[in-house]
Amino acid sequence: MILWHNPRCSKSRAALALLQEHGVAPEIRKYLEDAPSLDELRAAQAALGLPAIEMMRRSEPAFRALGLAPDSDDETLLRAMSEEPKLIERPLAIDGDRAVIGRPPERVLELL
Repeated sequence: MILWHNPRCSKSRAALALLQEHGVAPEIRKYLEDAPSLDELRAAQAALGLPAIEMMRRSEPAFRALGLAPDSDDETLLRAMSEEPKLIERPLAIDGDRAVIGRPPERVLELL
């Protein structure tokens, strides 16, 4: 399992702690330092089974600054996330072809 993690985020820290409590030692990907590629974002979206807008932090100033809107097409949103990884909702847990956004953090347990 891979956890796209921001150690400064309480939800991300809580999701990691829950996984560890259940004996899972996920590979930690600090996505703000090691931004996912466009292809990785497409794969994550497919694993989530969600529209790209559901993967985004719409309250981030960059969302408006880039001229994005809730009805922007998926490709535009995925490209924006690849260029501005702070737009990616966190934490995101990926296990093979399945993934969940850890909001609330307990959602990551769905992958166990």
